[in-house]
Amino acid sequence: MDKTKCLIVGGGPAGLSAAIYTARAGLDTLVLGCAPKIEGDYDIDNYFGFETTISGRDLIERGRRQAARFGADIRCEKVLGIHHGDLGGFKIKSDQNEYQACAVILATGVSRTKPKIPGIADYEGKGVSYCVSCDGYFYKGRPVVVLGEGVFAANQALELLNYTPNVSICTQGKAPTIPAEFLARLESAGVSVTTDTITALSGQPALNSVTFGSTETRAVDGLFIAMGEASSTDFAYTLGVARNGQFLSVDSEMKTNIEGVYAAGDCTGGFLQIAVAVGEGALAAKSAISWLKEKCPKG
Repeated sequence: MDKTKCLIVGGGPAGLSAAIYTARAGLDTLVLGCAPKIEGDYDIDNYFGFETTISGRDLIERGRRQAARFGADIRCEKVLGIHHGDLGGFKIKSDQNEYQACAVILATGVSRTKPKIPGIADYEGKGVSYCVSCDGYFYKGRPVVVLGEGVFAANQALELLNYTPNVSICTQGKAPTIPAEFLARLESAGVSVTTDTITALSGQPALNSVTFGSTETRAVDGLFIAMGEASSTDFAYTLGVARNGQFLSVDSEMKTNIEGVYAAGDCTGGFLQIAVAVGEGALAAKSAISWLKEKCPKG
């Protein structure tokens, strides 16, 4: 397991800004995240210092080069889960590796995808969950379904096997994007993957069945949502970070309620602009630097 002082989840403006500050301060810094939302054919003409329009792709590439110049290690890896370490710090699992960090800065934006299933909100906390680490224990030996099409869903399904052997994945009509390595592990564990669509949920007072299409009903006690990629909200569930709806709650220094965990950028809500994300990334880094020098001076 690789170790780092500060692990930043998200390679967008907030994450790279934070990395510039922590790396420049001499702290071992690892950034995990692939192409952020703005790294496309976005024209940006309201960002300070550019008298002519710059593309999102060019702006992000400049940020990467700047962070790397100060020593930040930037890797295109998808973070699947973050947990508290047994002896302090945090354990981070990506689609390629596992890491241990003293501090974590969450800067993944707001990417949570919520399925459009009638009445799903009524079953949240009553069979519908967004956190295997939080709720998997309650479904020991019971039938559960993971809703999602990618590696995040596959990882959640594999984690659920610690609690029940009756696990399946439903992609909700989307084409699966699960890597071959994970598909092989799912098949070996007896986890089926279907592209069916869940159209209805049933049960009182809690979920006990789901309907696929217009006819097939299956006994299901737990529905775990893991669509798209893991987001700051998903990590907040497992770490115990306070939330305000889909956004993470932070103070004026970008500190969350969990010591050693900071958040910056769109995942904190507010004015969702690049300039704000860059500033918040710098603030989160400043807080993390002070905390790390006091709490994690060695290692």
